[in-house]
Amino acid sequence: MIMKSLILIATLIPSALFVQAAAPAAVAPAKAKHTAMTPAHRLNAGWWKNRHEQKVTAAQGFDCELLFIGDSITHGWEGAGKNVWNLYYADRKPFNIGFSGDKTEHVLWRFQHGELAQFKPKVAVIMIGTNNTGHIMQKAEETADGIKAIITQLHLHSPQTKVLLLAIFPRGEKPDHPMRVLNTQINNIIKTYDDGKSVHFLDLAPAFLTQEGMLTKEVMPDRLHPRERGYQIWAKSMEPKLKELLGK
Repeated sequence: MIMKSLILIATLIPSALFVQAAAPAAVAPAKAKHTAMTPAHRLNAGWWKNRHEQKVTAAQGFDCELLFIGDSITHGWEGAGKNVWNLYYADRKPFNIGFSGDKTEHVLWRFQHGELAQFKPKVAVIMIGTNNTGHIMQKAEETADGIKAIITQLHLHSPQTKVLLLAIFPRGEKPDHPMRVLNTQINNIIKTYDDGKSVHFLDLAPAFLTQEGMLTKEVMPDRLHPRERGYQIWAKSMEPKLKELLGK
């Protein structure tokens, strides 16, 4: 009887060990890529193609110290914000690669196709994502992934560049506007990218809004794009942090 028991135990032990050894270790699934972090162009739009080519040409041989990256709101430094730009940035070797209508994926494509050129700017001001919201109401997590991809690509190109990451500006008249709510969700994610060293997050929303959180036409006529007064608010509110990062 004892002999039979020992034989049975000896038979079962290797099987148990085999089962234990065969169990795979838990592996966290890789994050699936989505549109916000997949480079895409808008070359079918003639003005966009022309602007891209002009920026690539202008970047050649330009000694950029302050780079602005974004969408129509950044593009607007060349329009409604031109006088403010000249007052605050003209002597800081600035370069603007804001493109109206761009989402995060378009910035990534432009990075890969010459707009960074040989740039090694001291500071890059990034504000992007409101079109991921406004065009397709993309999930906050996905837009935030796209913004992180932009920062990563920039630092692969120029590791020493300090990023001044701006919260996406408020849009819509009231705090409960669906697009403002979504942008706030994005901002709550991207503010965690601030490491106090290479990435610095700054939320300028309080400077644009009334105490009740209203966005007036005097600041942004369409409750999205700043008029000159809006650019004045932007530049003045950003200046202390920008001076700190530029070292002057």
